[in-house]
Amino acid sequence: MAKVTYEIVEHDGGWAYKVNNVFSEPHPTHAAASAAAKRAAAHQQAPGETEVIQYEDSKGQWHEETARGNDRPMTDVVDKA
Repeated sequence: MAKVTYEIVEHDGGWAYKVNNVFSEPHPTHAAASAAAKRAAAHQQAPGETEVIQYEDSKGQWHEETARGNDRPMTDVVDKA
């Protein structure tokens, strides 16, 4: 099973969380960024519907695949502050 880690970090004059070096929107406080990361992590673990998805890879190629609604990653929130 995949694992996704949300890191709470200082960013852009405030606080944010990041996943795989991608930052969230900035938050004015550490507590707000932490709460947002916990919500996002919980949402990512929630099962959904099985559906066909399309995405573009880093080479500009489009792909289509079936995403199972019960194939959700484990998540973790880590405070790097």
